[in-house]
Amino acid sequence: MVKIILLYCVLFLLFAASYQASNVVYNVVKLGAKPDGKVDSTEAFTKAWTLACSSTWPAMVYVPQGSFLIKPVVFGGPCKNKILFSIDGTIVAPSNYWVFGNSGFWILFYKVTGVTVYGGTIDAKGGSFWACRNAGNNCPPGSRSLSFVASSNIMVSGLTSINSQMFHISIDHCHNITLQNMKISAPSWSPNTDGIHMQSSTGISITNSMIQTGDDCISIGPGSKNLRIHRIACGPGHGISIGSLALHQNEGGVEDVKVTSVVFMGTQNGVRIKSWGRPSTGYARNVVFENIIMKYVYNPIIIDQNYCPSAKGCPKHSSGVKISGVTYKNIKGTSATQLAMNFVCSSSNPCKGLKLEDIKLTYYKKSAAATSFCKNANGSNKGLVIPPSCL
Repeated sequence: MVKIILLYCVLFLLFAASYQASNVVYNVVKLGAKPDGKVDSTEAFTKAWTLACSSTWPAMVYVPQGSFLIKPVVFGGPCKNKILFSIDGTIVAPSNYWVFGNSGFWILFYKVTGVTVYGGTIDAKGGSFWACRNAGNNCPPGSRSLSFVASSNIMVSGLTSINSQMFHISIDHCHNITLQNMKISAPSWSPNTDGIHMQSSTGISITNSMIQTGDDCISIGPGSKNLRIHRIACGPGHGISIGSLALHQNEGGVEDVKVTSVVFMGTQNGVRIKSWGRPSTGYARNVVFENIIMKYVYNPIIIDQNYCPSAKGCPKHSSGVKISGVTYKNIKGTSATQLAMNFVCSSSNPCKGLKLEDIKLTYYKKSAAATSFCKNANGSNKGLVIPPSCL
C-alpha cells in the first residue's frame, strides 16, 4: 500500500512538473487573491479558471499556501483541455451563511471534463448554519461544499473537506469520477452533512478515505450505477446508505454496487438500503457488501423499506422499490443493539436473492446474544452466520 501511494506521488509530481514546464500555470495570488482568509478572492479564482479553461494546452490553477476566502462560485465548461486544480492552502467560505443564497452550492464544477482537484483543504464554516437549523429558525436551504454536475473524467485526490453546511461532496449526472485519499469531517450532531452523495451517475470509485460526519458517510441516490467503494473508515455518521429511494414515483434504480474493506466505528448504521413506503419505479440490485468490520454499530446490517423520518410525508403505502441480489459476505464485529441484522422489506415487493455468507456479529453486552429479524425477505445462507439467519 505504501509503495502504491509513493508511486502515485511520484507520478503526480511528474504530472505537475509537465504543467510547470509548459508555463500554463495560473496562480490565484498573482491574479489578485489574498492569502489572509479575510479579503474576498472570488474574482481571482474565477479569472484563473477562465484562463485555464480557455487554454489549448493542459493548464493548472494553483492555490498556494495561505487561507483564501471565496464566495459561491461556478467553474464552468466545457474547457479546451485538461485542468489540474492544485491546492496547497485552504479555501474558506464566508461565515455569514446568507451569502450562499438559495443555489445549494458553494464550489461547483459544471459541465467539465478531465479535471483533477489535488490536495488542500476546503472549510465551509458550517457551524452557524447548523445552529440555525437545529434551533428551527428561518434559515436558507444550505449548500454543498464541492459539487460536480454534468461532468466526466474527474479525479479528486488528497483533499480535506471540513464543516460543510450540507453534503461535503456531491455528484449529479456525472460519469467516471474517482475520489481517493480524502479526509472529510463534521461533528456528529451536524445535520445533513453527508460525506459523499451521488445520484444519476455512473462509474464512481471512492477509495482510501476517512469520513466523519453527522449523516451518511456515503449516500447513494437513484440512478447510481457501477460504483466501487473500497477501504473507507466511517464514523461517526450514519453509515453507508443506498437511498433513500422512492422519494419520487418515477426515479432511476441503483445497481452494480460493490462496497469492500470498510470499518464502521460507532455509527448509527453500517450497510443500509432504505426506501420510503411509496409507489416507485426504483430498484436496488446486484449489490455486494464484503470484508467489513463493525465496531459498536447500532444497526450493522439493515434494509428499511418503511423509511419515514419524523413520521412526515409517509402515506403508509407499500414501497414500490424492488430489492434483489444483495450479498453480505465476511462481515464481523459488534452491534450496539441486540438486533444486528434487520430486513424489513416491502409487502408488495419482497426482497429477493439476499445472501448471507460468513457473518459474525455479536451484541456488545456479552450477557445476551445478537438477533436477526426478517419481514418479506427471501434469500440464502452460506458458511457461519451469527446471529442465526432469519432468511
